[in-house]
Amino acid sequence: MTDVLMHEVDATAARLGIDLPPDLDSIRLPPGEKCGILSDNDDVGNDVDSEMESGFGNIIVVDNLPVVPIEKFEKLENVIRKIYSQLGVIREDGFFMPLEPETQKTMGYCFIEFNTPQEAELAKEKTHGYKLDRSHIFAVNMFDDFDRFMKVPDQWAPPETKPYTPGENLQNWLTDVKGRDQFVIRAGNDTEVYWNDARQLKPDFVYKRQYWTESFVQWSPMGTYLATVHRQGAAVWGGATNEFKRLMRYAHPQVRLIDFSPGEKYLVTYSSHEATNPRDTNRVVIDIFDVRTGKVMRDFKGTPDDFAIGGSGGVSGVSWPVFKWGGGKDDKYFARMGKSAISVYETETFSLVDKKSIKVENVMDFSWSPTDSILALFVPELGGGNQPARVSLVQIPSKEELRQKNLFSVSDCKMYWQSNGEYLAVKVDRYTKTKKSTYTGFELFRIKERDIPIEVLELENKNDKIIAFAWEPKGHRFAIIHGDTPRPDISFYSMRSAHNTGRVSKLITLKGKQANALSWSPSGRFIILAGLKGLNGQLEFYNVDEQETMATQEHFMATDIEWDPTGRYVATAVTSVHEMENGYIIWTFNGKLLYRVLKDHFLQFLWRPRPASFLTPEQEEEIAKNLKKYSKRYELEDNDVEKQLSEQDRAKRRELKEEWEKWVAEWKHLYEAEKLERQRLRDGEVSDEEEEYEAREVEVEEVVSTQEEVLLE
Repeated sequence: MTDVLMHEVDATAARLGIDLPPDLDSIRLPPGEKCGILSDNDDVGNDVDSEMESGFGNIIVVDNLPVVPIEKFEKLENVIRKIYSQLGVIREDGFFMPLEPETQKTMGYCFIEFNTPQEAELAKEKTHGYKLDRSHIFAVNMFDDFDRFMKVPDQWAPPETKPYTPGENLQNWLTDVKGRDQFVIRAGNDTEVYWNDARQLKPDFVYKRQYWTESFVQWSPMGTYLATVHRQGAAVWGGATNEFKRLMRYAHPQVRLIDFSPGEKYLVTYSSHEATNPRDTNRVVIDIFDVRTGKVMRDFKGTPDDFAIGGSGGVSGVSWPVFKWGGGKDDKYFARMGKSAISVYETETFSLVDKKSIKVENVMDFSWSPTDSILALFVPELGGGNQPARVSLVQIPSKEELRQKNLFSVSDCKMYWQSNGEYLAVKVDRYTKTKKSTYTGFELFRIKERDIPIEVLELENKNDKIIAFAWEPKGHRFAIIHGDTPRPDISFYSMRSAHNTGRVSKLITLKGKQANALSWSPSGRFIILAGLKGLNGQLEFYNVDEQETMATQEHFMATDIEWDPTGRYVATAVTSVHEMENGYIIWTFNGKLLYRVLKDHFLQFLWRPRPASFLTPEQEEEIAKNLKKYSKRYELEDNDVEKQLSEQDRAKRRELKEEWEKWVAEWKHLYEAEKLERQRLRDGEVSDEEEEYEAREVEVEEVVSTQEEVLLE
């Protein structure tokens, strides 16, 4: 719409109640003025988008509308409002469609003002090219763009060719010649990144920054980015190993929670804004950003009640994560649970699959397979028990129900997926016949097998309380802590029996263990049976293959356990929920303490994740078979490190010996200096040897006092 005149822009600004300055470019803040806003970075305000500077970033211009007489004005307005109110909140008096004064007909375009620039950007993105009918296809532009359009020169000039500048190598940290892993810690106001240098028995410093985040940090699922959270929004960092650069910012005021998609393509941010009017409710805003471009792909708004269903934890009554990602690392689908419905969205258009939600009456929980586009749904009993509870498996996008299991007398239900998506365990708490107590059993789904067979597992003592459940990563075994605290039992099961008949079988039960948490190694086989928090940090390193305890250790008052991505090392930490002994310990997989670091006000310890290996299962198997051949190189390196450490130990011992000899020499010098004084005290005797003297006892009588008394006769 290149024929828009400036007086029409002025009229629009007047209509919307906006004071349009004579020259927007002339507006400048006073030098050095920060408007009282503290920032984590000095340049935080330098790259703000132009729409935020001019104040018109929340206004769009919709062109190619039908030209209608004034009699049809209201009808056209209602149609346009209906389209755009689905994408954001249109402000009061925020719609303006001008009329031609002479003909009293519309002029084919309108102005729409939204509450936020994000809503305006989304409306432009979603409706530019929208086909209202055969003759009218919307052309949508941001109001701020027109100043840029007016500056386009009349004569075409070829664009300036800019030299190619390579971007940041976001996988640089994976090229460490020692094959070490990184971790990030937060203590007080400091955030620090280190290498785990287990050979040197200490952390190797990488990067440190004060006030890097205002609440927490989070690695992306494959370790490419480190995310920080600020009042203005979120940011991601990465690049060179020893220099974390800010790669992208995501504007979302008062953001409180974030979540990455499994493939790192998208970032979900959450904020809750208190209502200014006591009669109104708080407003929740959830944005989904493209991680690489920073573009808002979709946003969701509502009250906390709208987002309070589903999830495992959150703030202000909102369960988090609100949206759960499915389809593996392709990031194809994400879903949220509403009242009696599951809304599944696809990321190609960020709209509902088949344009409608899956209606599931009274659905209580759902979860995605970690590898496939399969939803597991739990629906409780309905009609006072006349309609049983059920667990259903639904294929997306076809919405075909693959399997269903009816459950009776259900009190509660929780679902656990195995990391490869091969198995699904459903923990079912059931009422006894008297309804006065409950007992627990497991429904085990074999997802990859034909017709998805289901097995029922019940403990020998049905009344045992289930304290913890955990699948072996990439494996077929699982562990359960059951019984009464503080010394429950721990049982291990396999989805493969001794004869591999496809039946679940118990491997072993460990009696009376002081544990309340299970932590498998990422590579399987090894597990830590941990007594965290109230159980004073008892740690038992257990080899499930050999069914033997490798070591028993203690990290007093430990609150967290974190395995490194390789499964070779594990960290235990005491965070600031306890006032004493804050810090972390790095252990080997078999329970050998490598080093301990104490940090006051310790808040976070996070290993940097690694992307999946490019090796095929066959290649990994070949390496495992020929491990001795491949390990020779590393054995030589280990020997060199051991020699280096031995030399360091010898140097330390030499230093201590020299310090001792220096101290002895100082006392000998003092001894010689006092020789004449000792001789004088011995009445001229020269020798200092005690055996040359004879000890004699001499009695000396001494009158202490004399007193006279007169006696009367």
